[in-house]
Amino acid sequence: MGFAMIPNLDIDLLKTFLAISDTGSFTRAAEEVNKTQSAVSMQMKRLEELLSRPLFARDGRASRFTPDGERLVEYARRLVALNDEAVATFKRPELTGTVRFGTPDDYADRFLPEILARFARTHPLVTVDVDCLNTSVLFERTRRGELDLALVTFGCNVQTDEPVRREPLVWVTSARHSTHLLEVMPLAVSHGGCEWRATVLAALEKIGRKYRVAYSSANSNAVNAAVQSGLAVGAVPELCVRPGMRVLTEKDGFPPLGSFEIGLMRKPGRGSSAVEALVRHVAESLGNFNVGMMAAE
Repeated sequence: MGFAMIPNLDIDLLKTFLAISDTGSFTRAAEEVNKTQSAVSMQMKRLEELLSRPLFARDGRASRFTPDGERLVEYARRLVALNDEAVATFKRPELTGTVRFGTPDDYADRFLPEILARFARTHPLVTVDVDCLNTSVLFERTRRGELDLALVTFGCNVQTDEPVRREPLVWVTSARHSTHLLEVMPLAVSHGGCEWRATVLAALEKIGRKYRVAYSSANSNAVNAAVQSGLAVGAVPELCVRPGMRVLTEKDGFPPLGSFEIGLMRKPGRGSSAVEALVRHVAESLGNFNVGMMAAE
């Protein structure tokens, strides 16, 4: 009795497929898997031939997954994870354990999904323990060795020798409201020790703009919610502008707030190879992040 031969899925093809899923484009996936864009395209054509199904719905220069492509993502993750776990068990047994990583919550929303997905592909047996705290707390905890690595905002007494990105601070209001036109403008700002808060208040004092602090929180999600719902005007890093927000410029009567640096801080002493790998992933993700991608959200 004969049986139809079921083709074997190549793990390398699946890793490229997942890189496309995680980065959102063939171009960035090619950089991630260290292949040319044409090689990535050929790999995906081969994968479609193996499965006898179209995985990408092409629309001009853009590509998105077909329903079959979406279904394959979960299978691919399970197959790649099992493959990497098996190989790591025998070839890289030292790359296990836990990396304690800290980041402010506003950066976590933007970068953590991509960073953790990339790190899991290269270090499947390492657990990343994430703490979302404000920069000053992260700085102290990392200095004391309670965190292995932290992503911090430079300012006041927080400074490291590993800057990874310079980012403008921008005024934001709700896209559906005119809160910024109120005679006494309500503000949503961070806690009292935040340098951004001081920058915002100083800028308004300089131009003589009347305001009141309506919402104050160390949690960026709370501040953002007040802005998005039209309850207040705020200031956020340009990379953290969310759908439902509108950036206010000098044309609206709001002065530039300048820019700041984001960097990495490590605990004292030599870091493990897993920590060094996470450093590379964080630096690459922030360095490659394109603010223009937010318009598509």
